[in-house]
Amino acid sequence: MKILHFIFLSIALQTAVYAQTLPKVAGGSLQRFADFPSKYVAPRNIDVWLPKGYDSKQKYAVLYMHDGQMLYDSATTWNKQEWGVDETMQQLIKEGKIRNTIVVGVWNGGKLRHSEYFPQKPFKYLTQYQQDTLLNTFRSKDVPLFNAPVQSDLYLKFLVKELKPFIDQKFSTLTDAANTFIAGSSMGGLISMYAICEYPKVFGGAACLSTHWVGIFKAENNPIPATFMKYLGKKLPSPKNHKIYFDYGTATLDALYPPFQKQADEIMAAKGFDSTNWLTKEFVGEAHTEKAWQQRLHIPLLFLLGK
Repeated sequence: MKILHFIFLSIALQTAVYAQTLPKVAGGSLQRFADFPSKYVAPRNIDVWLPKGYDSKQKYAVLYMHDGQMLYDSATTWNKQEWGVDETMQQLIKEGKIRNTIVVGVWNGGKLRHSEYFPQKPFKYLTQYQQDTLLNTFRSKDVPLFNAPVQSDLYLKFLVKELKPFIDQKFSTLTDAANTFIAGSSMGGLISMYAICEYPKVFGGAACLSTHWVGIFKAENNPIPATFMKYLGKKLPSPKNHKIYFDYGTATLDALYPPFQKQADEIMAAKGFDSTNWLTKEFVGEAHTEKAWQQRLHIPLLFLLGK
């Protein structure tokens, strides 16, 4: 437990230092909007990646990605890993495999990450006792999992009502749902799923990598996955104009996901999704790390953004 506490303290300290450092990108360019203000959530950095040759006379699709501090440069991340978004995006654009796209990296809220990324309406499906128990869950002896009530509805309002209008005004974007996408991993996968369900007229596609269906860190006697499945059954957007990508590894934390992803897949099929608008991939032996997500990032990008 002391080791876990030390790890989380180290993450917090390193994040504070790196918040002042602009990531270096291997392709394209990066613009930071530091401490972006909001009436819904705490201020946070927004790092916008522009492909090489960005031209305001052209129009670009937009990919919103959670955990923005982990996307571009391993030298500025707490665990020295990154998604490699800049390299992968630039290569796919250069090869003409995906449409011209900018990436909006939205930093997470630090200690509020779990509260902001945990889908709120499924949370309300839990009994009051289950809600109270969940909110009092600890990562380790002295590190709570939630540092505030669940507030993902406010986080999505921030994305949709404040950040998206700013991005569309500041950059040359295609503003319709067919060209607006959202992506993340783990809890970021959950909130991406939640976003496309809550705002189907805003987001036309979602990539949910290593989706954290368990919500906490165990699967046994856990009522949370059932609430997500119930929500999906009620709120999945139309397969006619939405695309959804899921994946999972089979090692470390990802080893908990296969049975729940199977349930989600059954719901997707029942709601009319097929291979033209839905993809679920298994990666045997892959762990719950940015390194793993970096290695397969091209797959959801091609699926969602492919020409």
